[in-house]
Amino acid sequence: MITIAQTAGFCFGVQRAVDTAFAQAKKPEKTCTLGEIIHNPQIVESLQEQGIKTIETIEQAPPGSTVIIRSHGVPKKVYEQLAASGHKVIDATCPFVRKIHLTVEKYSKDHTILIAGDISHPEVEGIAGFCQGSYLVFPCADQLDSLINKQMLPEDCPYILVAQTTFSTVEWKKCVEKLKKVCTNLKIFDTICIATEKRQQEAMELAAKSDAMIVIGGKHSSNTAKLASLCGGLCDTFSIERPQEVYDLDLMGYTNIGVTAGASTPACIIKEVHKTMSEILKDQDELSFEEMLDQSFKTIYNREKVTAVVTGIAPNEISVDIGTKHAGYVPLSELTDDPNAKPEDIVKVGDELELLVIRVNDVEGTVMLSKKRLDAAAGFEKVMNAVDTQEVLEGVVVEVIKGGILVLTNGVKVFIPASQATLSRSDNLEDLLKKKVQFKILEVNRQRKRAVGSIKVILKEQRKELEEKFWADAQVGKVYTGVVKSLTSYGAFVNLGGVDGMVHISELSWNRIKHPSEVVNVGDTIEVYIKDIDADTKKISLGYKKSEDNPWEIMKKDYPAGAVVTVKIVSMTPFGAFAQIIPGVDGLIHISQISNERINKPSDVLAIGQEVQVKITEVDLEKKRVSLSMRALIEPEQKEENVAPVEEKDEVVYEAAPAQEGKTQEAPAEQTAEEEAPSSAQ
Repeated sequence: MITIAQTAGFCFGVQRAVDTAFAQAKKPEKTCTLGEIIHNPQIVESLQEQGIKTIETIEQAPPGSTVIIRSHGVPKKVYEQLAASGHKVIDATCPFVRKIHLTVEKYSKDHTILIAGDISHPEVEGIAGFCQGSYLVFPCADQLDSLINKQMLPEDCPYILVAQTTFSTVEWKKCVEKLKKVCTNLKIFDTICIATEKRQQEAMELAAKSDAMIVIGGKHSSNTAKLASLCGGLCDTFSIERPQEVYDLDLMGYTNIGVTAGASTPACIIKEVHKTMSEILKDQDELSFEEMLDQSFKTIYNREKVTAVVTGIAPNEISVDIGTKHAGYVPLSELTDDPNAKPEDIVKVGDELELLVIRVNDVEGTVMLSKKRLDAAAGFEKVMNAVDTQEVLEGVVVEVIKGGILVLTNGVKVFIPASQATLSRSDNLEDLLKKKVQFKILEVNRQRKRAVGSIKVILKEQRKELEEKFWADAQVGKVYTGVVKSLTSYGAFVNLGGVDGMVHISELSWNRIKHPSEVVNVGDTIEVYIKDIDADTKKISLGYKKSEDNPWEIMKKDYPAGAVVTVKIVSMTPFGAFAQIIPGVDGLIHISQISNERINKPSDVLAIGQEVQVKITEVDLEKKRVSLSMRALIEPEQKEENVAPVEEKDEVVYEAAPAQEGKTQEAPAEQTAEEEAPSSAQ
């Protein structure tokens, strides 16, 4: 009996590189590959026949030619050399390999990179070429032991562990266990390709129940060699590169034979092998090798609906298993219409998808499929019927166009006019881009496959429900969390969820402000409370400032008369200076309380912005006035001979000595000045 491994043949990274090369071969421009595009002689020969030759160095590339970077990738310096050479470059590096490049480049500045792989393999050379610091390469767990024994891995150093994408999963597990015991600062990135891991696991399971294994693949293919090594530990294993080599094998005496192939082996080679083996081995009681492989290579047709399992995810496509030998893939453009979507956000490995066959290539063994088109067919009917059912649909705004927006729902783009996209025409449509929205269908055109929808209808319904709920519960004093919707010179309008209320500028802060933007901005989430409700006009007055933040309450609690504080001079008048005690409360230092000496004006001693120590002499909470004194803190000085205090009706005046030319000057009495002064509370 002959059993064929389900995952034998091209992985999606190899398929991508091969497709890229053959597509380029159809173009008239001169093209070459920097190294073999993949490790398969038949593919390399086929490309050479179509005009794409293999070069080993950039200097060998013909002037003005296009250079394809092979699937294994190249070191960073090669990218730089290609850029300097002026050649057009097509990068066919496997996305999984490219991800390793980015990882080691990111961490190698401050980590030692440990690479599990063959140091002579081009993939490993490329990975090492992106390391900006020290790195070590080891091909197996035994070689890693040697590095550890030579004390080349200090345990306290930071390390990053990666692997060649085709590294043996068995050896990888051994290496990880060893390094965990030695390195205390180790980050592990399991970079073995998912397809490789699955292929190796399946090959081992098949080998365990077979008498012999045949492994098909290029002699220089790393993953093919590892398959042969893994199978060789479980049963007799034969490695072949070309179908003709089957004739050289002695398969007599083997009852159960398993067959697998490396990731670089095209489907056409596996087909050739099965034809050759069917000529050698014929068993009338069992299905022939050819019949079995023909089953696995069953024909599929365009427009056919298939069930597939996701096996790999790349930046621009996903690979899928459709139960045949075809390498199935879904380009990102056929996975979703969202230009900003990433494959990993839509599917994950192992997901089962319903797909539509778009293009079958039996020669290369590939098939392109689409999820978007299948979804669109089912989604089209749902959208068309929604105009009658008035079902609420949900979608993502994918584009802002002239006159409105396009919303993607169920694989169908629905046009929503600007007048139906928001509640207010002043709202910016760009704010809706990439956001999920709910809408209803207003009209459809089945012949043109077009539909017009409305978000506004849903918003109005939602607002009406919120309004009804609000007015049922609203009462003075109730606290709400709202969003600042707009600002005016006299206040801020706050959306409370269905209704708007206004916070007057005087209610925004205990301090004097010129504009609401000094306290809040549009879009801010703030906590407010209802101060007043006018049920007839549906107007709501809101409060924002808290009573516990009232500066006069703070004054009452923390700044009693007799306290000594440091204040800042904020303004001057002929009769004194106003000083800020705390934000929101200013006190007056009367001119007579600034100095022991007689002064003509406050600016003779003080300046705006100056900080001074004062004593609080009086606090009038009712009139919101505070009297301050610097003089009370100054040690009494000897009175000047030409100044004598005179007591008169509970007022203290200072009679100055005669000035020049017989004139006299009098300072205003303290009480009179205070009566003329404005309120000291700002």
